[in-house]
Amino acid sequence: MEPGGLQWLLVPVQQLVSWGAAGAMVFGGVVPYIPQYRDIRRTQNAEGFSTYVCLVLLVANILRILFWFGRRFESPLLWQSIIMIITMLLMLKLCTEVRVSNELNIKRRSFAAADSKDEEIKAPPKRSYLDFDLNYFWHWSKFTDYVQCVLTFTGVTGYITYLWLDSSLFVETLGFLAVFTEAMLGVPQLYRNYQNRSTEGMSIKMVLMWTSGDTFKTVYFILNQAPFQFSICGLLQVFVDIAILLQVYLYSSYPQKPVSHTAHPASTKAL
Repeated sequence: MEPGGLQWLLVPVQQLVSWGAAGAMVFGGVVPYIPQYRDIRRTQNAEGFSTYVCLVLLVANILRILFWFGRRFESPLLWQSIIMIITMLLMLKLCTEVRVSNELNIKRRSFAAADSKDEEIKAPPKRSYLDFDLNYFWHWSKFTDYVQCVLTFTGVTGYITYLWLDSSLFVETLGFLAVFTEAMLGVPQLYRNYQNRSTEGMSIKMVLMWTSGDTFKTVYFILNQAPFQFSICGLLQVFVDIAILLQVYLYSSYPQKPVSHTAHPASTKAL
């Protein structure tokens, strides 16, 4: 085959590979949360999922979008942030509905064994975004409270970004904060495993999905010459994922004396 003919064949293939990588980049980050979403809907139990995961990812991706206005990076990375924000809002909506529903069910079950006065005392208080009580931050009773909080954060950070958009130091710092926040997502899980000397209740499949996804993402950053903050923090994410996998191996191969602890969510990152 002549070089020209070979080139004619390779160009479409390269284009398809490029589109496939971009599509995986855009939607790959939300894949681990799909089975979690379905499981919560099926069981009507959200105890195994930490809504702080949503908080961290919302903050990280809002900051990443603002960073885009100061330094235009690859479009798939921008769309990834938009898709992730939508996904986390959907997760929050479901978890809030399930939690409130379970509280109402507990109230109805208790009603038969208690008088109305006792039941009124036992009923969980309704918390809202406007309580300004840090003890109940991100533990509100309505999904609209979470939306108000996200909009407020977006408005404040957006205004600050608008004022400082001409400062390269601010823009680069903003980009670092965005990816560093996301990179730290697995650290609470790592620390909790260390405290408990166990990975019981944590899904190995999910950790493998994190590792493969973070590895792909980091390679994508490097090959597409994304801002250096993305590559550095991507490598940090992979390191944390591998450390969690090492914990799985160590604590399963060399069981240690269990530490007394209360029931905890299956994961701080994605479960």
